[in-house]
Amino acid sequence: MDSIKSVRAIQVLDSRGNPTVKCFVETSKGKVSAMVPSGASTGKFEAVELRDNTKEYGGKSVLMAVSNVNDVIGPKVQGMNATEQEE
Repeated sequence: MDSIKSVRAIQVLDSRGNPTVKCFVETSKGKVSAMVPSGASTGKFEAVELRDNTKEYGGKSVLMAVSNVNDVIGPKVQGMNATEQEE
């Protein structure tokens, strides 16, 4: 089984200078990181953006989303099978 050892996130800037979330996932088989810049498309299967709406970056900072990954999502998925995405 490829189990999730840790998940953490940071705020980074995408190629257009907009804040986005970058995640680092460590499993029993290795490490990976990914970030997804915000886009103009809004298909029904796309995630909803969580913006801070504070003064930083004109309200576009994503520190609440980073906190959700680090404090809620990461600990909840720790130990889960990394290949069972739907769970």
